[in-house]
Parts: sequence; structure tokens; C-alpha cells
Amino acid sequence: MVDWHLVKEMKPPRTQQEWEAEFQKYQQFPEFKILNHDMTLTEFKFIWYMEYSHRMWGRVVGLAYILPAAYFWRKGWLSRPMKGCVLALCGLVCFQGLLGWYMVKSGLEEKPDSYDIPRVSQYRLAAHLGSALVLYSASLWTGLSLLLPRHELPATRQLLRLRQFAHGTTALIFLTALSGAFVAGLDAGLVYNSFPKMGERWIPDDLLAFSPVLRNIFENPTTVQFDHRILGIASVTAVTALYLFSRKIPLPRRTRMAVTSLLAVACMQVGLGISTLLMYVPTPLAATHQSGSLALLSMALWLMSELRHVPK
Repeated sequence: MVDWHLVKEMKPPRTQQEWEAEFQKYQQFPEFKILNHDMTLTEFKFIWYMEYSHRMWGRVVGLAYILPAAYFWRKGWLSRPMKGCVLALCGLVCFQGLLGWYMVKSGLEEKPDSYDIPRVSQYRLAAHLGSALVLYSASLWTGLSLLLPRHELPATRQLLRLRQFAHGTTALIFLTALSGAFVAGLDAGLVYNSFPKMGERWIPDDLLAFSPVLRNIFENPTTVQFDHRILGIASVTAVTALYLFSRKIPLPRRTRMAVTSLLAVACMQVGLGISTLLMYVPTPLAATHQSGSLALLSMALWLMSELRHVPK
């Protein structure tokens, strides 16, 4: 889909003539000219419906936020703080949609000075994913805050340290998930398909091949994969340390379950990441790995919520 219309594009092409017109529009852009020049109309329909489904799902999500919010607001069921929260969430939903089109647009632009295959900007992809993660995290946190009655935390030094540790671990998990957008945007998962070493070396020779050096962090596929590995290892290490530290503290059953679930999902996510790498990034496995990052972030937010509500 090479156009963006809020309402008009909701109706897909129906006739052969409409499909051919849509295909001709796609043929004007670099992705077809360079990457998919031998694509058939049937193949085009597949990728078109993939994008169409994503956009329509985004609209459904938007309506799932906005319509109930408007109804509850009209009924007077929202407190003043909750009204601010609802406005922020609905604003994030709208911003996410605009950011999505801004990202897609980058993949349709002519880049005469580039010899790379046409792709969306990894910066815009990371911004789109980051915005989605913020929206999801804010929604989950709001839901947990409403569903789990708040209790005062006991003023013990160990519990305060555990809560700080949980906050830091959650931030690290978020950063690791965000770095995955740069891996996907640059196809960095296909650069070195070995583990734990990258090829024959622990630190590859082309780690700092770009100049200036700062460019490597965001534009060098080798560096991007290396950073994602380091962040992933750091995340699972932090989760394991958090779990071991929590064993020294008496915690309620549900809080203990949150810590254990976090460790279990972290181990599963590491296994998925390594498998995705060694198998040369098959799409179903890569999508599962991406979903695993969201599951891991969810467990971390659940634990933060539990520690916020530990009873005396």
C-alpha cells in the first residue's frame, strides 16, 4: 500500500481493474524496481493484504481505546486523574498511527546515493516500535493499577532495593526490545549466524567500520547485532540476579509468582533469540521472538506493580 487515507483505504480493491491500478502504483516505487521487479499480481495481493490487515488492526485498536473512553467520560465514571490518563493513552494511539505512516513513507522514497536494497528507515522503525511499547506499557500499568488494590510498601531496606532493581531491569528489557527494531530494520540478524561467537571471533573486525564512530551504533549491521546480543545477555543476567536476590526476601505468593514468571520468560526469550539467529531468521520464529520481548516486558511490569503493592 503506497497511499494513506484514514477512511478511503478501508475499502480494498474488488475488481481486476482496481487491483491492476493498485499494482501499477506500487511499480513506480524503488521496492518494486530494485527488489521485486519480477513480482506477479498474485504475490502483490499477498503483501498488500499483509499491510492492509496491519492498518485495519491499528484502526480497531484505536476504536477500542477511543469509543469506551468517550462513553465512560460521558457517563461521568472517570475521575479527574483518570481523565488525564485516558487522554494521554488516546493521544498515543493517534500518534502511533501517524508515526506508522511516517515510517512506511521512508521505504517508498527514492535514494539515488544509496546502493542498499529499499527498506524503511531503521530510525523510524525504532520510533514506531518504541511508541507502541510505550502505549502498551502505559495501558498495562494502568490496568494493573486499577485491578490490583494498592497497599503501602513496608519500609524495609531490602524491599526498596528489590523495587529499584526491578525498575532498572525493566528499563533494560525495554531498551533491548527497542534495539531489536534496528536489528530488523538493517537485516542485522543475517550478518553473523553463529553463537556465542560472531563468526570466528568474540569481537568482529568490522565492529567500528563506519565513520564517525557513533554511526556504527545505529547504522552498522554488525554493531547493531553485537549490541543486541550484549543487551540480551545483560537482560537475562539482570533477571537472574533479581530472582536470586528476591529469594532472600519474604514475598507474597502472587509477587513470588511474578518473579518466577519473569525468569521463565527471560530464559524462553534467550532460547528464541539464539534459535532465530542460528536458523538464519525464519519469519515465524523471528515473529515469535519479537512477541517474546513483549511477554518479557509484561512480566517485568507485572513485577513492578506487585512490588508497588506488597502488603504489610
